[in-house]
Amino acid sequence: MTGPIITCVPDIFFMAKIRETAKALGITIVAHDVGRSPAAVAESEAQAVIVDLNSCGSSALDWICTLKSDPATHPIPIVGFASHVQQELINAALEAGCNTVLARSAFTQKLPSLLKSLAKRDGAENP
Repeated sequence: MTGPIITCVPDIFFMAKIRETAKALGITIVAHDVGRSPAAVAESEAQAVIVDLNSCGSSALDWICTLKSDPATHPIPIVGFASHVQQELINAALEAGCNTVLARSAFTQKLPSLLKSLAKRDGAENP
């Protein structure tokens, strides 16, 4: 059994969309607040982390840096999404350690394939 995909998405309507898509794919999603300790993320055996960069603000960038600087959580892929017009935020997230940053519209469009890809980390197969 693979671990969950951790989401830091404060927008309850957008989070519902992510949960609904994940449920249809048989993928476990666990909501966390930005700032969760790297130890807690590692203990959850997270397959990936998804961060709403717009809603979480600068604390998300600090948290991403913290996760990527900890050996236990460094290998966990982090996917961020933001408004396409916020190029400065997108660049900052990539510098902080996000593996991928998508425009919110692209994230929504690619959500099923993205979740499948993230859940297949380390060769684990989806149902």
